[in-house]
Amino acid sequence: MGVYTRTGDEGQTSVIGGRVRKDDDRVEAYGTIDELNSFVGQAISFAEGELFQDVREQLQEIQQELFDCGSDLAFVKLNESKYKVKDEMAARLEQWIDRCEEENPKVERFIIPGGSQLSSTLHVCRTVCRRAERRAVTLGAHTDINPAVRMYLNRLSDYFFVLARTANVRLGFPDVEYLRSKKVFGRKK
Repeated sequence: MGVYTRTGDEGQTSVIGGRVRKDDDRVEAYGTIDELNSFVGQAISFAEGELFQDVREQLQEIQQELFDCGSDLAFVKLNESKYKVKDEMAARLEQWIDRCEEENPKVERFIIPGGSQLSSTLHVCRTVCRRAERRAVTLGAHTDINPAVRMYLNRLSDYFFVLARTANVRLGFPDVEYLRSKKVFGRKK
């Protein structure tokens, strides 16, 4: 099988059920998910040793699920029977978030990306994930999409945030706090 097909030379690409421009909202959404998946792969390469065995396993599962998200967004016409992303996937992310939070100190200020190489990469994952979510919202504003994808991406960015903090904890790095703000989290109302 050849890598190049020449079918996209005029600015069109194939999606499930047709062809669209390469700058179509659908391609922007699943293309951003593909970009995110590359950064997740990079994070895996930094999650070395027994200390991060659980993290590698989770991130490898997330890579598979990101392909599922892209696949679900590639449908030109609504096809619920073929969707791969389910609500339970976001619920599982919540369980992982809760486990990470048990390791993390309480947040008092906004966190600036930094610390370890793994943590910094997970923050890149978080921000690219937020962009992927925005692209899915844009797509969903004018066409039907699998709403579970949007929910999954929303929860996934939360997961990357807490996992970035957990990576720093496990490696002995403190959070990098935004010092120009008052303590805004954990206050009594």
